[in-house]
Amino acid sequence: MKKTQSFPYLLRLILIVAIAGLVYNCTDEKYKESTDETLNITEFLRANDEYSDFLEILKITGYDSFMNTYGTYTLFLPNNEAVAAYMADLGVSSLSEIPLEDLQELAKLHILDQVINTTTFTDGKIATPSLQGQFLITGARNANGTSNITVNKDARIIASNIEVGNGLIHVLDKVLRVADQTLAETLEADPSLSLFTEAAKATGWFEKLDQPVTYNSDSIPSYLTVLAQKNEVFAEAGLDNLEDLKARYSHLNDPTNPADSLNLFVAYRILPGLNYMADLAVTPAVTTKAPLEVITVKLAVDTLLLNEETFNGVLEKGVVVNRPQSDITASNGVVHLVNENFFIKKRLPAPVYFDVADQPEFRQLSSVFRVPGNSVYLKKEELSLVDWPDSQSLGYVAAAIGDGAFLSQAWHGDVIDMVRFRNGFLDPITFDTPVIIKGQYKVWVSYRSNGRSSAATEVRFDGVALPRLINFREGGNTDLPERVLESQGYKRHIEPYTNRFNCRLVGIINVETTGRHKITLEAIQDSSNGNTWIDVIEFRPIDMDQLYPKFEAGGDGLIYQ
Repeated sequence: MKKTQSFPYLLRLILIVAIAGLVYNCTDEKYKESTDETLNITEFLRANDEYSDFLEILKITGYDSFMNTYGTYTLFLPNNEAVAAYMADLGVSSLSEIPLEDLQELAKLHILDQVINTTTFTDGKIATPSLQGQFLITGARNANGTSNITVNKDARIIASNIEVGNGLIHVLDKVLRVADQTLAETLEADPSLSLFTEAAKATGWFEKLDQPVTYNSDSIPSYLTVLAQKNEVFAEAGLDNLEDLKARYSHLNDPTNPADSLNLFVAYRILPGLNYMADLAVTPAVTTKAPLEVITVKLAVDTLLLNEETFNGVLEKGVVVNRPQSDITASNGVVHLVNENFFIKKRLPAPVYFDVADQPEFRQLSSVFRVPGNSVYLKKEELSLVDWPDSQSLGYVAAAIGDGAFLSQAWHGDVIDMVRFRNGFLDPITFDTPVIIKGQYKVWVSYRSNGRSSAATEVRFDGVALPRLINFREGGNTDLPERVLESQGYKRHIEPYTNRFNCRLVGIINVETTGRHKITLEAIQDSSNGNTWIDVIEFRPIDMDQLYPKFEAGGDGLIYQ
């Protein structure tokens, strides 16, 4: 049986291979496979004069003793030339002239409390923060025909993976600098972001971006992420100055008003939390400071796209995040740059027909996906958008045409197959939905009935239980008029219809934010000894006809009245 890997794993593997190629093929880097393993970091520095200046930093700060003890550290080690350039930049002739607190922060920025080999680097932040608290960013740079690994976009690794008794050392040609500017100061310091900075000031957000990090009662820090855009991006959209921005967006003529469109324009570009590119790449949707508004995120090869979605069969192109110029660390957050002007997408609620069998990992199996008579079962670690608490496999079945179990009558002729859906067997199971536009919806779950399946299943949307249970043993009704059946919370969702299938209204939801959500099914009776087959989960706006369109049984089409 062919297996697929989850998306984050594939991304990680691709980036590891790319970075590893640089590590082992660069021409001007020195590599020391090992040293005497009895030498810890401090002893190694004492034994190598080219690192005496950083050793002096450790001595002044008092960190030389703990860097000589047992542990698992990674040291990004500036050589003497790098430290000399750093002192020259500060205008000092001795390390003792630098305030002790500054040296302490500097030293801690170069140390990670975990062994990180260059083969595990990705194009982005290292998952483990430095002892100083800020994350380090790794990448690749080509200069004069030579490729090098970079740290924080500027320093080159010139010798890597030096083994010592308490960890690894990577040698740098520059000293890493602590990001001591706030987000507001970072924006203001860049002339190419002057219009964005003006907009932030005019709306009052500049002051909020200038605040130091604080922690709430749950110890959650107040980091923010900013999606900024350069003056040239504004100019391409016909916006050359603040007055142009006000004319287009400030509908209340009061940018400081949180309800004003210009205020929302800026707020929509500010995300709560510390979201580096690596974090965004594995997050389908992120919340913003614009009330109840989200931004969807999609990774296309190595490009991050914001708000690229298909609605009603029409692809809406996304906004590209400028990867080389992003991941700018500030003292209270991180800044990314985008290549296009964008605003909050205003949409009316629209129906979402969620074919739960259409998972990306199943779709990749071209010999199985929607090929009649084929099936596959995958573990949860192989599926990126489905989760359950045990080790059972989730099945995909593309039924044989005209099969005796009538699975072929499902929409697209395929279903999700849950064997023995009960506690300890795929229960509860949670699906990530497609993007749902904010609004009120009726939620319908359709399935192929089975007398040995769960007789009572609860459905939860974003953790909130819906009022009606599903009895997966209950078949469809072919006698009652459809509108009468609808009033009782049932319908015939496929055409032509077979009573082997049923469709249950489980409740009404209020979707407060546009984006992807979670829908969970949990069997509350442990009596299931057979298969549970789910066809489609529908989210229909409450003011929409709930019966039409129907789904073509065994086909791909929609059938209108």
